[in-house]
Amino acid sequence: MKESIKKVQNVGIIFDMDGTLWDSTENITKAWNEVLVKYGYGQLKLTVEQVSKEMGKLMRDIADSLFKDIPENIRYEIFEECLSYENEYLFKNGANVYDGVEDVFKELNKKYNVFIVSNCQEGYLRTFLEYYDFNKYVLDYEEAGRTGMPKDENIRLVIKRNHLDKAFYVGDTLVDMESADKAGIPFIHAAYGFGTVPADRMKINNIKELPEFIDDLLSKDTDN
Repeated sequence: MKESIKKVQNVGIIFDMDGTLWDSTENITKAWNEVLVKYGYGQLKLTVEQVSKEMGKLMRDIADSLFKDIPENIRYEIFEECLSYENEYLFKNGANVYDGVEDVFKELNKKYNVFIVSNCQEGYLRTFLEYYDFNKYVLDYEEAGRTGMPKDENIRLVIKRNHLDKAFYVGDTLVDMESADKAGIPFIHAAYGFGTVPADRMKINNIKELPEFIDDLLSKDTDN
């Protein structure tokens, strides 16, 4: 039964990024603090805990939350430089990719197509894919910073341009869950990540569980 899934459906597994595939908060925090010092706001020194709480939000919302003490007329300019420098920093240093991510990508690619949709700035996902040579596993991706659209619309965009018959969204936060719900696709909670969602939602406790979890879900659909 499981062997026939790929033949009858173009199935996409769409991942969130932060808290689902890696934890980059330590290096992001270092990069942003360097920019704050450059502009004379070193006293606002951010902590990893502060940055972690913002993961998954739209960029402007993060700026308003963390940089509220910076005048609005320069706040977003400084934050844009934070994001640009962050990409450079991560491209040089990488981050904490969760154990098993590459193996999961390989396994999923045997039957399904893999995608990433994130509320990140433009270039962030390319940094991840190129640093770890993951381009060969990920068919397509989308970023809020590139389209200017929220996550649910970017999910729909990826589904449409890749002609997916069925898709799942894997993410760790309430924003991820709400975005998947708005996009009309099943949500799988990466419970090992940063956020929490209602207890009745589907979940995995380790990313290594995902391939078998997806197989089981699709097999049940086929049986019905």
